[in-house]
Amino acid sequence: MATEIVMPKLGLTMSEGLINQWLVKEGDSVAAGDPVLEISSEKLTSEVEAPTAGVILKIVKGEGETVPCKQVIAWVGQEGETVPDAESTEPKPDLTAEESSSSPNQTETAEAAPAAAVKHGGGRIFITPLARKIAEERGLDISYIKGTGGNGRITRRDVEAFNPASVPAPQPAAIQAAAPVSAAYGVGLTGMRKVIAERMMNSLQTSAQLTIHRKADVTSLLAFRKDIQSKVKEPLENGEIGITTLLTKAVTKALQDHPEVNAWYANGQYQVQSEIHIGIATALSDGLVVPVIPNADKRTLSDLGRTIKEQAAQARKGTLDASLYSGSTFSITSLGGQGVEYFTPILNTPEVAILGVGTIQKALALDEEGQVVEKQYLPLSLSIDHQVLDGAPASEFLAAIVSYLEDAYSLVF
Repeated sequence: MATEIVMPKLGLTMSEGLINQWLVKEGDSVAAGDPVLEISSEKLTSEVEAPTAGVILKIVKGEGETVPCKQVIAWVGQEGETVPDAESTEPKPDLTAEESSSSPNQTETAEAAPAAAVKHGGGRIFITPLARKIAEERGLDISYIKGTGGNGRITRRDVEAFNPASVPAPQPAAIQAAAPVSAAYGVGLTGMRKVIAERMMNSLQTSAQLTIHRKADVTSLLAFRKDIQSKVKEPLENGEIGITTLLTKAVTKALQDHPEVNAWYANGQYQVQSEIHIGIATALSDGLVVPVIPNADKRTLSDLGRTIKEQAAQARKGTLDASLYSGSTFSITSLGGQGVEYFTPILNTPEVAILGVGTIQKALALDEEGQVVEKQYLPLSLSIDHQVLDGAPASEFLAAIVSYLEDAYSLVF
């Protein structure tokens, strides 16, 4: 019986993959485990292996096609075997528990649906301050809430009793008008470049991005590094006290102080994450990948530095485990090596914040005694999703990072 070759799911957030290149053609013989094609997804390029030995009977999807995960892209088996029709191999959509339980009896679902709310006409809407605050916190449109107070004023009880599901869904025409825009993302590009283009454009189209800038005085931090290097007998060759390591440590501490930044926002849901997984953007010759340091807050400086160095090396070689390209809750990207001071990093959605790091700058300043001294500053650029984070709390988070960098010994404990 012929065996299907499907588009693999390489990470938690991967929903589809792009076929870059077929390494075999129909009629070729392959052994189990032989690479048969190269795909790209989630800024990752990977090879797909033959699940069993045999002959490539049929290639269903060609180079340049984007295919949903788990969908059949080819068949392998014994020469002369027949393969199923293309229509029978289309993946069935996953149903949630709610959808599965409701579909057998649509009549009951319709009867249980709440009555559609009626939107108020033009004019002023009377609502108590407390009711307005609760409505804003819950993201409710007060124009659909019927007031029971004096003169039709909306009260706290009206807001708490309101069912958001009663608000009519947007008209399909409005959705259809916006749909063609996303289809143009990455047109004319291939491989990793196409995937990066799609992700960056989707990030900008689905979030309200704001970037704030600040510099950290790292004079004492650099002196701290130099002092440790002079006192440790063994050479520190794994980035144990590298700037990226120390900065990552400062970020994890700041995220612990400000958990609202360690969060995801997607499909209208904002979720604070209980674990801290840091993505470190790593440049490749043909693009960019973001290896993830799991549970970065629980690692010592030596473990953190070694992991960052090893994962960056594996990512550049293309040998990093696919599971380490997804699941980050906050990302760090640097252009310091290129001499850049400040820039505007784009969110690695569904994360709600990303930190950009510039090159260290030297400047003259006055010390506490009024003497001229040389200071060293690290430029930082924090991009946030203004849908869920405001400028003030984001600035406080950035200030926390600066505070930890300026108090070097706090990073040891």
